[in-house]
Amino acid sequence: MDDEIESILYIGREVSVYKIPPLKKNEGHRAGEWGDLGSPLWKGRLRIIEKSSTGAALMFEDASTGELFAKAEYDPARPCVEAVLDSSRYFVVRVEDAGKKAYIGMGFQERTDSFDFNVALQDYTKRRKAALNPSTEASDEPSPHIPAGPKKDYSLKEGQTFSINIPGRAPKSTNTTTNNTTTTLSSTNLLGDLSSLSTSTSSSSSSSSSGGGFPLLPPPPSSNRRR
Repeated sequence: MDDEIESILYIGREVSVYKIPPLKKNEGHRAGEWGDLGSPLWKGRLRIIEKSSTGAALMFEDASTGELFAKAEYDPARPCVEAVLDSSRYFVVRVEDAGKKAYIGMGFQERTDSFDFNVALQDYTKRRKAALNPSTEASDEPSPHIPAGPKKDYSLKEGQTFSINIPGRAPKSTNTTTNNTTTTLSSTNLLGDLSSLSTSTSSSSSSSSSGGGFPLLPPPPSSNRRR
């Protein structure tokens, strides 16, 4: 036989246990209906212990002597822990012994302890379900800490584009041509442009030489030479 393996999944240094009234309506428990929360029924330590043969269990123990006050077996298919509706630090725990069932209230001093308690149960539940159903991927199951909802597809579809505006830079205007067109320049306009360019070049050259600027390079030789 394999040796029994025992793991401690969580330790709560100080938890409070309350006697809670019966549930009147099928809408959930509220810690505000438990009376004076400053005067609990019991205070002590909470440990979640996992055994290889029996699974996980919540152990309410005396912090000094280790004496057991209550024990609740945790089955992911039928959880024994239920969160209250009006607080994130209080829970209702179902305790079963010899066919008898009772409900007790449980509270943490800090919300961080309550969060760690939730995470420990969530991790154990995922591992337990993965061990019972190896073909089921645990990553596909929604986390209880994240609101459930349809996943959004942010990928670009075919033909879609997006633009980014950088502050301080004016957007460049672009002209889109849908049809293939050919622009023909008349010889008169072309000669006029060349003559104006020559005049502008000569004036710029003279102003540059008089002002001490950089001289312009001479134009390249004509490509139409006689052979």
